[in-house]
Amino acid sequence: MTDRTYPDFKVLLVDDEESFLRSLAIALERSARITNILRESDSREVLEIMATADVGLVLLDLTMPHLSGERLLPMILEEHPDTAVIVVTGINQLETAVECMRLGAYDYCVKTDELSRIISGVCRAVETVELRRVNSDLQKRFLARGPSDMAAFSAIITRDKTMLSILSYLEAVAKSPQPILITGESGTGKELVAKTAHALSKAEGEMISFNVAGLDDAMFSDTLFGHIKGAFTGASDKRLGLIEQAEGGTLFLDEVGDMSPASQIKLLRVLQDKEYYPLGSDRPKRLRARIVTATNRDLEAMRAEGTFRKDLFYRLSTHHVHLPPLRRRSDDVSLLIKHFIALVSRELGKSIPTVPIELYVLLKNYSFPGNIRELKAMVYDAVSVNDSRMLSLATFRRRIGHLVRPGQDKAKREETPERLFAELESLPTLEEAALQLMKEAMQRADGNQSIASRLLGISQPALSKRLKRLLV
Repeated sequence: MTDRTYPDFKVLLVDDEESFLRSLAIALERSARITNILRESDSREVLEIMATADVGLVLLDLTMPHLSGERLLPMILEEHPDTAVIVVTGINQLETAVECMRLGAYDYCVKTDELSRIISGVCRAVETVELRRVNSDLQKRFLARGPSDMAAFSAIITRDKTMLSILSYLEAVAKSPQPILITGESGTGKELVAKTAHALSKAEGEMISFNVAGLDDAMFSDTLFGHIKGAFTGASDKRLGLIEQAEGGTLFLDEVGDMSPASQIKLLRVLQDKEYYPLGSDRPKRLRARIVTATNRDLEAMRAEGTFRKDLFYRLSTHHVHLPPLRRRSDDVSLLIKHFIALVSRELGKSIPTVPIELYVLLKNYSFPGNIRELKAMVYDAVSVNDSRMLSLATFRRRIGHLVRPGQDKAKREETPERLFAELESLPTLEEAALQLMKEAMQRADGNQSIASRLLGISQPALSKRLKRLLV
């Protein structure tokens, strides 16, 4: 359990009937876990309250003595344009309510309605305000170009511009209660990003992780929702579901692209209704955990094919982070190599070996189908068998040679246009073309002629001679 108030902003209830204020506040807390509530029975005090408190939502009764809600509404909207206002009306005030919405009210509800309908409207408004605030925060973050607190991302090793932009986005949405969808190839660090988002959220609860791939619907339901004693044959004890275990924190569901259609429907209902039923129980429990999901599947393509529900996709992807593969983060390869060598050396109790410059070039030009996970495995293997001060390249070369399948290089070549110069009005001379090739090889080799010569398929002396001749 957690004592953290929800939402992060104040919800101000304004009505001259104290009994209605009291019953509504209790209902909001019990049914929607909305606890950050202010109550005011004198409408003349509202603007003063809003001047000092962070009020994101106001429930405003239209019929009040001294200062009516109809007169107060434009004052609130003028001084606090980002605050959502729900007007509370009587049955005979519907025309007035519609006029209030034309002036800028978020919604209206009839006071004689059941409290459950009013609560549903409040929940929708709270979600809207939260999203508005997240979007505003996002704009500020991106204008600032990068996350404001890099220490919070110490576990993520990067200097890549795309990754830094992703971290900035992650920082901005970390405290939003809406779901985060993390996509990317296997080995790109999706779970690490989920852990970082949880840490940034400052949530008091734990992060509970679970891989949903391969679960049938019954196991999915029992694992997430739990069951009561006697729910089915063999249910001799009560079982807490993962949603309840993650209360006040984060529930991380990995491989959501592999969920069955029935499981997709059940997860959708939880996200829509913000509640669920443990197996065998007729009493609902509130969803009090932030949902973060991940997959290496293309959910947008699956959505188009009809194998993944559109409505669930839209719910899960309120905030979407797509991690680039390592082959598109070439500047990060050297950073990650150094990081993993130091990490593995400490773990194995070895001295940190010197890294030959050729290793950076060798791996910088490798495609890494297994991404960061593959690089870490390579380094672990190489450091484990290394017995000299200089880290040997042999293990890396052997592993890369083993992993590159026959025809893979051919496939890469086929991706390259056959007519490289088709768009040029005039062809370069042989000397100009050769110079460009050598410049590209030297750039890929970070200025190392020995490595550049291997990339070009010539000897180092031959490359040196050609460079001298062409650069004269």
